[in-house]
Amino acid sequence: MLGLEGIRVKKVSHTDTSIKLYVTTAKKAVPCPSCGNHTSRVHDYRNQSFKDLPISGKHTLIILRKRRYICTCGKRFYESYDFLPKYQRKTNRVSAMICDQMAKSIPITTIANDLGLSPTTVSRTFDFVSYPKITRMPKVLSIDEFKGNAGNNKYQCILVDAQKKRILDILPDRRLEHLQAYFRSIPLFERQKVKYFVCDMWKQYAQIARDFLPNAKIITDKYHFIRQVTWAIENVRKRAQKNMTPSVRKYFKRSRSLILKRNHKLSMDDKERLENMLLYHDDLRTAYLLKEKFYSICKMDKYSLQRKAYNDWIKYAESVCISEFKHCIKAFRNWHKEILHAFKYGYTNGPTEGFNNKIKVLKRVSYGFQNFNRFRNRILHTCNH
Repeated sequence: MLGLEGIRVKKVSHTDTSIKLYVTTAKKAVPCPSCGNHTSRVHDYRNQSFKDLPISGKHTLIILRKRRYICTCGKRFYESYDFLPKYQRKTNRVSAMICDQMAKSIPITTIANDLGLSPTTVSRTFDFVSYPKITRMPKVLSIDEFKGNAGNNKYQCILVDAQKKRILDILPDRRLEHLQAYFRSIPLFERQKVKYFVCDMWKQYAQIARDFLPNAKIITDKYHFIRQVTWAIENVRKRAQKNMTPSVRKYFKRSRSLILKRNHKLSMDDKERLENMLLYHDDLRTAYLLKEKFYSICKMDKYSLQRKAYNDWIKYAESVCISEFKHCIKAFRNWHKEILHAFKYGYTNGPTEGFNNKIKVLKRVSYGFQNFNRFRNRILHTCNH
């Protein structure tokens, strides 16, 4: 029933929350670790207690009557067991259960309470799980940062294989010098395998790709350049509201979703409400047309038409002279090539953002991590399990 080979149960003791099993094993001849001769002579006994998996929802404690043998060479030694490692107070399958549970986004205290262990024991056991640094680079490499507050650094960096949708590594820092040291340690022939590098609109990431990934085409994540247009039209709406009466201003604020939502997704009533809103302000009406046109460009299937429409859109946005779009146009000019790559090749940071959400959940249920290596191993164990 226990599934522990060679165990004989002599006595069982029950409480409301735990079960104690007093067990022994059959006497047999064992090899001496010193001279190699077999001996069955027992020198003395001692009781060893260790944890096992819960039985019927109760914590299980096994008390084993352990023999210490003596050899003709004078060596004294304890018998060994397949299910119980040396110097451990829990069975192998408890350690395996800890690793299995750590792959879920649940707190360490929950795992410890379920198995009747301390949180420190669970953490110490999981520390034996280690994920090495990546040795092979993917075809599509995606990079992003997240707020981890681990290892005295506010932000950590995540590397993802955007094609196979798996985390490659977690870096303790996102600063340029740290990223340079990391990629410099990877052999050149591996870095040459990267054909596409997906990142947000942070200059350091693009600089890393230019310096260390010679064959990679840099792709700006679609979400990060589309939101430039969203921010611009939101700022136009906020400017337009300043000269409105309080009741109209409140209506505009509550109905902002009508301006941000795609026109073809609006109902007839919502379209009428939107038309009335756009009549209040000329710049807001122009900004809405710019937003709709840009969203339509992002949905085009043919790249040659998409590229021409995108360049025409930038020229038109410059010609209308809406101040809130100046920053957006500047960003599009600075990242022109990388945005066109996003249209052409279609890779995004979507898988990376999905992993970032999982990391946020893991961080929240764990009440944060101080030890970066433990945080890194937990992320890789949870997200790639």
